[in-house]
Amino acid sequence: MKTKNTLDTLELSNSVVFVRADLNVPLNDKVISDETRIIKSIPTLQFLLDKGCTILLSSHLGRPKGKINKDLSLEPVAKRLNELVSSPVYFVNDCIGESVDKAVNDHKGEKCIILLENLRFYSEETANDLDFAKKLSKHAQFYVNDAFGTAHRAHASTYQIATLLPGAPGLLLEKEIEYLGGVLTAPDKPLITLLGGSKVSSKLTVLKSLLEKSDKVLLGGGMIFTFYKAQGLDIGNSLCEDDFLENAKSIMAEFPNKLVLPSDVRVTSEIKESSGTQNVSVNSIPKGTMGVDIGSETEKQYCDLLKSAKTVLWNGPMGIFEIADYASGTKVVCETMAVLNSKTIVGGGDSVAAVTQMGYEDKMDHISTGGGASLEFLEGKILPGIEALS
Repeated sequence: MKTKNTLDTLELSNSVVFVRADLNVPLNDKVISDETRIIKSIPTLQFLLDKGCTILLSSHLGRPKGKINKDLSLEPVAKRLNELVSSPVYFVNDCIGESVDKAVNDHKGEKCIILLENLRFYSEETANDLDFAKKLSKHAQFYVNDAFGTAHRAHASTYQIATLLPGAPGLLLEKEIEYLGGVLTAPDKPLITLLGGSKVSSKLTVLKSLLEKSDKVLLGGGMIFTFYKAQGLDIGNSLCEDDFLENAKSIMAEFPNKLVLPSDVRVTSEIKESSGTQNVSVNSIPKGTMGVDIGSETEKQYCDLLKSAKTVLWNGPMGIFEIADYASGTKVVCETMAVLNSKTIVGGGDSVAAVTQMGYEDKMDHISTGGGASLEFLEGKILPGIEALS
């Protein structure tokens, strides 16, 4: 999907720009435990600062449900941002009203960032309220959306405001559109997709979409056991969604040459640290055990297939990677993708967490910042936050 403008086509110099970012970082006692989203927003902010802009920066944080919650204040983000950028960062304890008016009047014409308080302290934000969007945008000449993680939501700051001001995607959102959109429209072939995660139900639509676009789709994670049970195999105590057995059967029948399931898995009798695993064929999963990772033969098979790809898209871990004994499949995928000469794209919260935890984030061409947004985009859905900029 093409947007009407880019940052380069708007006359942004020395203007006031309303930026919607995704600064929804995890906080522990008001201390930021993962600042990835802040770091990812900086290129767009720096681009605008270099243009001499006064930035009205906005975001949500958590789910305050339209009520003020001091534990979900963006003030810690302002403090960290002040340490990361060379221009001043000012925090305002509201996102509309007199305190915002005063901050803009005090700093208009200054090359700086004015970070507004959590948008979701107002229920009008998630209600996509036009009057609220007018209050948010009253001081700005331009609008920039850099929050891919909320692009699948039609909210006042992601949708309505784009109808009021000339707007463009930020550099991060533009990259998401380029990489994930490229997978759907014109990927370098062969396109190999790795799809993991625990449930078929949450990935069913995206699985069908990616089977149509990909040369091969390699499955991992807990979802594989629904497919095995649909084939009549004994899966022991492994995770299974019985309501989706017919869906699994129809997918296997429709895409027999594209869908690849593991030939072996690692099983354990109890999910806990240092429980150890047994590597078994999918045809002989012992009673009383449950699958927790793809097996060693499957690792080799998947690596060989990945080496044949020109584009690799990965969404969802291969096993319960948070426990070391069950992380092998996910780790091997990370290691293999890190040295490929193909375009590598990682999308989805858990696979992004795995790549980051294992230290391979700098080795991937693109790591998507949107969990649900990534999935909906790859399903081929039109995302309101991007549609509004088109």
